[in-house]
Amino acid sequence: MTDPAVRSVPTARRAGFQPGADLGHPPAPTDLALPVIGAKLLTNADGTVARVADLPADTPWVPLGILDGVPAWATDLTTADGVPGRVRGWASLAAEVPEPLATLAGRALAVVTWRRTHRWCGACRAELTDQPGETARRCPDCGLYVPMQLSAAVLVAITRPGPAGRADELLLVRHATGPSGLWALVAGFVEAGETLEAAVHREVAEEVGLGVDRLTYFGSQPWAISGPGVLLAGFTARAADPHAEPVVDGRELTQAQWFGVDALPAQLPPAYSISRWLIDATVSAARR
Repeated sequence: MTDPAVRSVPTARRAGFQPGADLGHPPAPTDLALPVIGAKLLTNADGTVARVADLPADTPWVPLGILDGVPAWATDLTTADGVPGRVRGWASLAAEVPEPLATLAGRALAVVTWRRTHRWCGACRAELTDQPGETARRCPDCGLYVPMQLSAAVLVAITRPGPAGRADELLLVRHATGPSGLWALVAGFVEAGETLEAAVHREVAEEVGLGVDRLTYFGSQPWAISGPGVLLAGFTARAADPHAEPVVDGRELTQAQWFGVDALPAQLPPAYSISRWLIDATVSAARR
């Protein structure tokens, strides 16, 4: 349910990014434009987000929502030929722009990819039609309703007391895939029928063989790198046994190690990621 206090505020006056599937009007020339090419985004040559007027007049647009009062639209391009600009991945863009704009770019990738991969009914094979006002489609023949679904994942900053007189220690891991040189946090996708908290306990046990307690919710972030529609939920926790050492699973992780919060490695996740926010918050809390 929408909070009445929030609903009473005109959308165009609210700061940040608010997703929406019906903006109530066609695109205006000065509206934000986020063309998607494959799994990448097209921006202006200088890295700024394009405007609707920068694309051909017959471009088909899909509504994304409103960013700081400005409507935003996406379109699915097969090629960048004839359209000036710079093709780049979400991580490259997110590293340079403010967080609300990074979220908008991630939504553009998610919505366009979902539309591209959900064109046909999985029950009767008819072509799906858009559901007005929603990021969803419906089969005109059998009535199957196909909303855009999110994939939830969890990550957790696990700490334990340091040696006598020394700062707390934080558990960091290296993954077998992706940016394997980074020291990151234990993370994994939530299974069907599982709570976020249960997923944390399972992933920690599976990946590093540890138990945790004092599990506390930290925050969340849409995460376009792991795939369209991924939502990361971050937690902090304490090691249930402060003397236990991690044992990596050998499949998803290659290393796991305790680091003093005052002696963390340089190869940490990027500043725009919730993983880094968790790490930085853990360090700040330990220093208070």
